[in-house]
Formats: sequence, structure tokens, C-alpha cells
Amino acid sequence: MFIPLRSPADFAAVYRTGTRSRRGGLLVVQVQGLDGPPRLGFVAGKKVGNAVQRNRAKRRMREAARRVDLPGGVDMVLVATAEVNATPFTTLVDWLSDAIEANRMKITGNHQW
Repeated sequence: MFIPLRSPADFAAVYRTGTRSRRGGLLVVQVQGLDGPPRLGFVAGKKVGNAVQRNRAKRRMREAARRVDLPGGVDMVLVATAEVNATPFTTLVDWLSDAIEANRMKITGNHQW
């Protein structure tokens, strides 16, 4: 379960200080937030397509986030590219979990090679 990021100031804070990780057509920007459930924001720009395609990309990212074990106390922004709509859903879930894990490694410095 997660709480949606709503305010532009919250999005700006995550973009300004967050750790970035791209997997496939998905960019995850993550920053330590307040204790409690994770807060997520979803972005699909005009390069993704028309309004229908952008909304579909955000719905797919939202559902993928529900299926991934999200760490508590973080704020995340998930940014879609056009690949998000063209990719199988299981691949999208894998991209998200891999990007979250890569960000965790960058933040904590625990590199397990």
C-alpha cells in the first residue's frame, strides 16, 4: 500500500534530491521520506502519447507498484516512457523492482556483487 504524492512541491523535492535509476522504459527517482508507508507519484509526459496513452501508462505503473514490495519511509516518482505501454506487464513489474533495488543499493552503499 502506498500514499500518492500530490503537491508540486513534493514532486520537486524528490526530483531535486532523489537518487535515479532507469530500467527499460521506467525511471524511478527515490528519496528518503517520512516514516510510514511509501509515497509515490506517477508521471507520463507528452512523449508517451495522447491523453489515453499517458493515463494507461500511469495506471500500469500504479498497478505494478501494488505488486512490488515497496520500502517504507521513501518518496518515489515513477516516470514512464512510451515503452511502458508496449511492454508486457510482468516485465514492467521486473523493471520497477530492479530500479527500486538499484536505488536502495546507491542510498545504502551495500553493493553485493
